[in-house]
Amino acid sequence: MGAYFESSVTADPMTLESKPQPKPAQKSLQHRTIAAAVADNLRERILDGEFKAGFPLRQDALAGEFGVSRIPVREALMQLEAEGLVKIHPHRGAAVSELSMDEVQELFSLRTLLEPRLLEASARQLTSDDYEKLNQILQEYSAELRANHVRRWGELNTQFHMLLYRHAGQPRTLSIVANLLQECDRHTRLQLSLTDGMKRAETEHAALVRLCESGQIAEACSLLRTHIEDVGKSLQTYIEAHQRVDGGR
Repeated sequence: MGAYFESSVTADPMTLESKPQPKPAQKSLQHRTIAAAVADNLRERILDGEFKAGFPLRQDALAGEFGVSRIPVREALMQLEAEGLVKIHPHRGAAVSELSMDEVQELFSLRTLLEPRLLEASARQLTSDDYEKLNQILQEYSAELRANHVRRWGELNTQFHMLLYRHAGQPRTLSIVANLLQECDRHTRLQLSLTDGMKRAETEHAALVRLCESGQIAEACSLLRTHIEDVGKSLQTYIEAHQRVDGGR
């Protein structure tokens, strides 16, 4: 693959002496900007499933691919490790994190606990404009599903849920749920693409909107709870199956 960033052009040594050199703060900013771009690219490739669990992320190879030094690559990998997408092993380098049964259970248990509470507090405040946006998301989701655009599934799923909860009046809980949805993005994409979750998500999201719009808030909250629980169970079943396969090799 070609380099993602333009390499610097070799300048005349005489002109270099007359040009002001970047200050340390400027150099630091440049590194952070490049590192963020590298992190964004690697994050999407992990979330899209291009880089599977356990895939080695070698700094030299990535630096060559992106056309940058190892410093921003190392910073990008450290950022992805903080997000739980990468595991850096001393003396062995970095690799895409394995999916953890405990992690899935904790993430989806928290979502099951918090999201129905937010929906209950928000649903009656949803406006006609909100419902128009929700239905637009549902239409786009259906189109992306049929086009098999995995990246957009996770993004639209997060937008859909956060829009449902926007009027809850619980900013701290909403912030926690936003973080949980971000952490679940990889899991959600995996569940949608490798199980029967795509069509089911489409159907249940549409049902959530109908229930809220018709004022059946308790039923909507119950469906949401079941919806989240089933995604978590589906993922756990997938992980268990792959652990058995890997263990038998």
